[in-house]
Amino acid sequence: MAHKTAVVAPYFHDIDQQREVNALGMWAFLATEVMFFGGLFMAYVVYRFSYPEGFIEGSHELNLLLGSINTVILLVSSFTMAMAVHSAQTDAKRKLVMFLILTILLGTVFLGIKGVEYYEKFAHHLVPGPNFEFHGANGNHVQLFISLYFATTGLHAIHMIIGVGVLTYFLIKAIMGRYNSLNYDPVEMVGLYWHFVDIAWVFIFPLYYLIERYLTLG
Repeated sequence: MAHKTAVVAPYFHDIDQQREVNALGMWAFLATEVMFFGGLFMAYVVYRFSYPEGFIEGSHELNLLLGSINTVILLVSSFTMAMAVHSAQTDAKRKLVMFLILTILLGTVFLGIKGVEYYEKFAHHLVPGPNFEFHGANGNHVQLFISLYFATTGLHAIHMIIGVGVLTYFLIKAIMGRYNSLNYDPVEMVGLYWHFVDIAWVFIFPLYYLIERYLTLG
């Protein structure tokens, strides 16, 4: 077996300090992302209580089945990402490559399904703008709901695209044998990012797809 050595940048004293700084940097970055999504969630809450009827009608225009499938896909991708990190920590190169590929595939499928949802909105003229069409008494408020839906899910999709791209880069490095039990922290950091993106969807899904449907039954 080839001798492993920790790859430590010259501005760190040792691998432990490097890991601590990397983790601190990632958590600081994720804190800014929480505020980013938090602003959109707050806008949703404010407008939802201002225009409840429009938001109820708007929620029924979303595809609950596709949203549910995408939720399952992201939850499974969190598992494969966690297993990728574990594989890097335990020198399981083949498993690391396999789980990274699975995570990338799941993320790509998620984006494909989201693209189908967006296409449905275009086909039914439910894209906010001059061509928006909604035959009901609360058309303007429904358009506001759909606008927030596109803003929030669009931002999430951008994060997913970035994540898939970064994971593809890491996959190439993993195939080259870059990561092992001494040099696993980059995989762990991208894993934190991926889990954050998954958690963001766990908030998006009930807010837009579920609450208006089920809190108003009866």
